[in-house]
Amino acid sequence: MIRFSVVSYTNTKPFLYGLENSPLREKIDLKVDYPALCAQKLIEDKADVGLIPVAAILKLEEYHIISDYCIGATGKVNSVFVFSNCPIEEVEFIQLDPESRSSNNLALVLMKNFWKINPVKIINAEDYGASIQEHTAFVQIGDRTFGKKQQFKYVYDLAEEWMKFTGLPFVFAAWVSNKKLPDDFIKELNEAFKYGIDHIDDVLSDLPPYEGFDLRQYLHSDLDFHLNDKKKEALALFHQYMKEL
Repeated sequence: MIRFSVVSYTNTKPFLYGLENSPLREKIDLKVDYPALCAQKLIEDKADVGLIPVAAILKLEEYHIISDYCIGATGKVNSVFVFSNCPIEEVEFIQLDPESRSSNNLALVLMKNFWKINPVKIINAEDYGASIQEHTAFVQIGDRTFGKKQQFKYVYDLAEEWMKFTGLPFVFAAWVSNKKLPDDFIKELNEAFKYGIDHIDDVLSDLPPYEGFDLRQYLHSDLDFHLNDKKKEALALFHQYMKEL
């Protein structure tokens, strides 16, 4: 059995649907985890394949990006934000998301290189996401952000801000293995993912609605699941900026 660790957010549902409806399902041991844990399992060889935050790729001694698909966006992604109590240029404290690697690093890259600020970084803040301090902001990702844009005066979609900064799309998570896998397995995996993405309407029919959030637009338009050349260019550039933090 090939051990899989997959993120548990709504944005992975098309991939999970594809796997569940593929003969490949009988060949894998599938576990659902939060993003940082997916990465940690791959690093510690507790999983063979993970849909992992791209920031974690740099921590792997050996890695292979094995799929033509990813979690990405071209412009607004609508689920990865900095929420702030003040304009971003006035932020003095940034609370990092305890469930994130890539998005925290993306926020840090943008703060250093695009927004030109250097706030105090707070990990595991006791008042995470609830601080009323005027110059505090926080990074938040995934389903927890659905419908939350209306609650804050200052909201920054990190995929959109990256596009403003670089002119490129962004890759948040990629399918990565920590060892070489057979070509026929990878071919079957890509076929499963394609099937899931081609059946997003079936995925939507099984999802509960979120008040104030358009799931159909999110899965059909906000997310871009194809790992194309522009996204690969963006990934290499992001890794370069990460190394300079």
